[in-house]
Amino acid sequence: MNWNQPLRFLPIYQTRVWGGRNLESQFGRSLPDPRLPYGESWEICDRAEAVNEVRGEEAAGMTLHELWTQHRVAVFGEALASHPSARYPLLMKILDACDDLSIQVHPPAAVAEELGGEPKTEMWYVAQAQPGACFYAGLRAGVTRTQFEAALQDGSVADLMHAIRPAAGDSLFLPSGRLHAIGAGLVIFEVQQNSDTTYRVFDWNRVGLDGQPRELHIGPSLRSMNFDDHEPAMQLAQADGTLATCPFFEVRQGDPASSLLGREGEHLTVAVVDGGLSVNGCPLGKGDFALIPAQMTAAERQITGLSADACWLEVRIPVSTSGGV
Repeated sequence: MNWNQPLRFLPIYQTRVWGGRNLESQFGRSLPDPRLPYGESWEICDRAEAVNEVRGEEAAGMTLHELWTQHRVAVFGEALASHPSARYPLLMKILDACDDLSIQVHPPAAVAEELGGEPKTEMWYVAQAQPGACFYAGLRAGVTRTQFEAALQDGSVADLMHAIRPAAGDSLFLPSGRLHAIGAGLVIFEVQQNSDTTYRVFDWNRVGLDGQPRELHIGPSLRSMNFDDHEPAMQLAQADGTLATCPFFEVRQGDPASSLLGREGEHLTVAVVDGGLSVNGCPLGKGDFALIPAQMTAAERQITGLSADACWLEVRIPVSTSGGV
């Protein structure tokens, strides 16, 4: 098979009690049900219960999992040939928060193993922010575990959290163990480990779409939280556009002055936040995610059709000098 085109995938839409219709109105999506609130679009996902399929290319109908297991070197590069994950190790989403998400935490690796869950480190890139919108990350300076546990009893947890008012273009890194919540009025591009383990600490005393109170996970949350995590700052882009780097992923703002996407032999994922560009005849517009196969040549990676407002993210999986992760 000739892997000379960006690979695009059919998104997987998730209804959420806090969701809305911005995926439709802002990104031109056709959502499955006109009556339901959709909070998440899983754009790059390889999970047993949800895996994206390639659309519109020669490999149409092939899943991301099949690409990872059957075409590893051609699509993802020689450097990832020995990656230990049985599934593509990242999950990328667009989140439409029309109401506050639950206050939650994801477990660090050691705790996740003990609890039978999956660790999750993630980062947020703010695509849109309504006036006054905020998110919560970490605890306010000086807050102790004792104070936090007392707040669980009287429902005042949010008062102890560090609140941030972001603008479009801001980003925040969230290592596992960091207490957090996305507030209403935000559309966020999220890059994370391939995990779906979330422990809810507080959910604003609301019910789910089924009319029942949503489950809380107080015990696992307390075991997972980093109580020394006070008032984390948002990330500023480095000189080369890097927004986040960790053992699991690297995220960089695309450079409109660049003439090509990545280098021969590496794969990356492009997530278009605004505007548009074209790669080897493949147009990519606002809200599009595309995987650039490792086998694409430099000539095939040339960026053309760049709009004046083009803004995109480039996501990579770090590799060590020995070729592993």
